[in-house]
Amino acid sequence: MNGSIIYPSKDPIQKFKQEMKLRGFSNKTIKSYLYYTQECLRFASVGASEVTAKIVRDYLEYLADSGKSASTLNVAYSSLDLYFGKILHRKFFVNIPRAKKTKKLPVVLSKEEINKMLEVTTNKKHHFIISLFYGTGLRLEELQNIKMYDVDLDRRMLKVTQGKGKKDRMSIIPNKLLEILEIQKKLKLASDYLFTSNRGGKMDKRSLQKIVSESAKKAEIMKKVSPHTLRHSFATHLLENGTDIRYIQELLGHAKLETTQIYTHVANKNLSLITSPLDI
Repeated sequence: MNGSIIYPSKDPIQKFKQEMKLRGFSNKTIKSYLYYTQECLRFASVGASEVTAKIVRDYLEYLADSGKSASTLNVAYSSLDLYFGKILHRKFFVNIPRAKKTKKLPVVLSKEEINKMLEVTTNKKHHFIISLFYGTGLRLEELQNIKMYDVDLDRRMLKVTQGKGKKDRMSIIPNKLLEILEIQKKLKLASDYLFTSNRGGKMDKRSLQKIVSESAKKAEIMKKVSPHTLRHSFATHLLENGTDIRYIQELLGHAKLETTQIYTHVANKNLSLITSPLDI
């Protein structure tokens, strides 16, 4: 009947989904949380009300034994904590510890490697994409979602709409890309995506990833290179150039300074000038 009220579902999983939507979780997070919650219930082979702390621990140990990273384990933990703790009001989670994240240093390209990638990339669109990834430090999804009205050429600024954590922020536009962006502004409508597929919609993530990885391969770079590698390189090179780390934090959209501080461990602090004892 038209105009009828839709009452919240009594199904715990649907209620869980509704709760996440109300909390403003991204579709990606909702999908991940539902996956790990439902997988845990299948693992348990009992109803949700019968799941115990031991079952949850066993499930998390099963994930760890399967080779899942600490980050993945913590996503699973968060999903189960929200489902059992907040939706079903089970109290056993207070005694289950989170996995400790291993601190892996990011892969960073040298300035020479970046230049080599650009040098071997003859396709103008691909060259533009790689330049923008490196020149702005945007995440893959952020670059994918740029629309022409996000580009402010007068201020040399780029609005990053609904980045990670659903927060808008501003990023810089490299001077070297102003001319090509000016041309794009004349060719496109304000609501058009900056990078479009052959069908006219925004480019898919896989295509963007492939452009970067194939360029690195062509440049004979042995490191595993992705759009995020260019983001790491952007931050590291800014730090090496003397940019204040708090500005870098803002440009990257990091909520915590400690997330940005990982780049202090990979920035070249004249370590190459130290003589190895083997050479003395």
